[in-house]
Amino acid sequence: MKYRKLGNLDVSAIGLGCMGMSHAYGPAADEREMTELLSRAVAMGYTFFDTAEVYGSSDDPHHNERLLGAALRPYRNQIVLATKFGLSFDTTKPVPYPLIPDSRPETIRRSVEGSLRRLKTDRIDLYYQHRLDPDVPVEDVAGTIADLILEGKVLHWGLSEASVDMIRRAHSVCPLTAIENRYSMMARWHESLFPVLEELNIGFVAFSPLANGFLTDTVAKGTKFDATTDYRAAMPQFRDYDANAELLALIRRFAEEKDATPAQVSLAWMLRKRPYIVPIPGTRKESRLRENAQASEVMLTDEEFAEIDTTLRCIPMSEVFGGSKITKQ
Repeated sequence: MKYRKLGNLDVSAIGLGCMGMSHAYGPAADEREMTELLSRAVAMGYTFFDTAEVYGSSDDPHHNERLLGAALRPYRNQIVLATKFGLSFDTTKPVPYPLIPDSRPETIRRSVEGSLRRLKTDRIDLYYQHRLDPDVPVEDVAGTIADLILEGKVLHWGLSEASVDMIRRAHSVCPLTAIENRYSMMARWHESLFPVLEELNIGFVAFSPLANGFLTDTVAKGTKFDATTDYRAAMPQFRDYDANAELLALIRRFAEEKDATPAQVSLAWMLRKRPYIVPIPGTRKESRLRENAQASEVMLTDEEFAEIDTTLRCIPMSEVFGGSKITKQ
């Protein structure tokens, strides 16, 4: 595993997105197995673990934070823990559940105390606003976080799915360390943020860097997902498989040439794109955990990177899942 700077944080070049252990990819995984997996991740060199207070089910809405709190407690001083506030799911609707934002200062304070308790820690290394709240100015959110930083409960903070304007406004009140946005070979619409991130020394955490598993090239055409618990049942990249034939051919070719896997090529391209990008693919399997970690060792030459990057701008692709809808209650 290689390492890099995420704003002012030192983290593993590949982080571990832990949502899928508890949410969105079927029923929650076995806790004992996931505890062992998290321990192995630390042994492999992962130091960056991403969760949120809402990653769970209607029966156990905070499952993922509880899982990480117990599993990672022995390694607490070796790792960077990131979690999120300001969001809940409308579980009365079918998956993908609509999102209900709430970033009022009093809600943030309740959230941070709950996350600290479940994560079994006295500080959160990186605390994100999970989605912007249209009813709460981002300056008010930043001011609340600034107070939590002074209290030592939060060390760094960030925004998820934020625009340039919101980044600048938040940063002017309390400097941001990172933003976390959807980014992959199939979802490149946030590249317009790169100039402001470089100007302000803000890192970019890429969630869904493998397009929810599509870019692993391990999901067969026609695979059926449980529409009651698995978000992939509603994702266009899995429905319109044939539209991505050229993309899959591209990553397969480079995988063969580099003695790597398609997933590793996809992650290596992202790591080469900018030195402050940290992808956080998720998994429930040790083999995939190891494969993703080893992607940091796959080196693309300038020519190889340029060919991939140029080709991605030209070849046809299906739509890709862009996230759940925002609603209000």
